[in-house]
Amino acid sequence: METLMILLIGVLVSVATYLVLSRNVIRVILGTAVLSHAVHLLILTIGEVKKGEAPLLGNQTADGPYTDALPQALILTAIVISFAVTAFVLVLAFRAYKTNGTDDLEKLRGDEYD
Repeated sequence: METLMILLIGVLVSVATYLVLSRNVIRVILGTAVLSHAVHLLILTIGEVKKGEAPLLGNQTADGPYTDALPQALILTAIVISFAVTAFVLVLAFRAYKTNGTDDLEKLRGDEYD
């Protein structure tokens, strides 16, 4: 299962790299969103999802393995932060498109070398 997750993470990172290197602003934003999802899967895979009891202090009867809640907490926090940043950057891209009339990064630079 971990091998499949690593392959999926590799595909997501390669797609995100392709999107980030394009000249279109929306593709760059989508590339960063895909890259953040790849990082979430990487954290989940590194955290080794195990089946076991909940790590509660009052639960002294279970001697089996405990699940680690830290990777899930980190991923939840990262999802909220990446959603907020993506929404903010989408609004900035929309405003730049309305102001300049283009979403091409070369034309948005402001340098006139023509």
